[in-house]
Amino acid sequence: MKKEDFVEGLYSFSELEKEAPPLEGVPTGVPGLDVLFFRLSTYEGEFKKIPLPGFPRFAVVHLTGVPDTGKSLVAEQFALTQAERGEKVLFVTVELPGPFLVQSIRERARSLGVPWEQVTKNILLVDAAKHFELREDVLALSSLIERVVSREKIRHVVIDSITGLYEGREMMARSIVRKLYHTVKSLYQTAVFVSQKRSSHEEISAEAAGGYAVPHIVDCTIVLSKFVVTTKQLSALYGKPVGDVVRTLRIDGCRICGHDTRTYLAEITEEGIFSLKGPLFQGKEG
Repeated sequence: MKKEDFVEGLYSFSELEKEAPPLEGVPTGVPGLDVLFFRLSTYEGEFKKIPLPGFPRFAVVHLTGVPDTGKSLVAEQFALTQAERGEKVLFVTVELPGPFLVQSIRERARSLGVPWEQVTKNILLVDAAKHFELREDVLALSSLIERVVSREKIRHVVIDSITGLYEGREMMARSIVRKLYHTVKSLYQTAVFVSQKRSSHEEISAEAAGGYAVPHIVDCTIVLSKFVVTTKQLSALYGKPVGDVVRTLRIDGCRICGHDTRTYLAEITEEGIFSLKGPLFQGKEG
């Protein structure tokens, strides 16, 4: 068959293999999270798990949960970790106006010990909270992301939150998220998309505002949740007094690499740092 007879969009694996990136990790900035992503290697005929460590590079990672579960903290810790490593980040704030995001990130940088000059040098901010047209027009936002990434040699994109881009029009969630997904993938970015859960959603599921459309599009979904210890039985089980909050994190799926499927206990320290403490219940890794 002649080459001109091929249907447009049809490729051979050998053609695309040249563009396929190696599987490697990007540090998350969250203590205990990096080792939960792995690739498989063979040794003497047996599979062995090799931590990446961190998020798969060029993956679009979706963080979802109800309010105050630590989503924004994880996003900020990720951004600050890249800035400290000298890799540039484009942070798109949709909910929190720019000056207040700077205030939050400044406190997080102090807690993590990241020099402020590294932050100001390596993190750029798109204030979609202030600029209505960027929230309402995904094509305008995508175009801005493309221009800034190319001009400033950005390596990572954080959007907090994508929910604000389709607030009150959740029927459009799939098309909006898909456009942003393909934008950052075409630019070979490692991205973090934060989204919100509605009160009607099951807290430990991957469903978010916009339904299951969001986790179906992205490469990896991480579910953050919390509950209050209300009984002595729960107090004994989790080692926390009645009235305390228990936080958890679970990787719901990652199509790029292997991952631990267990639910992990998490905490937010007094310094405002999100970290993992270990599996909720000890058992075999997924």
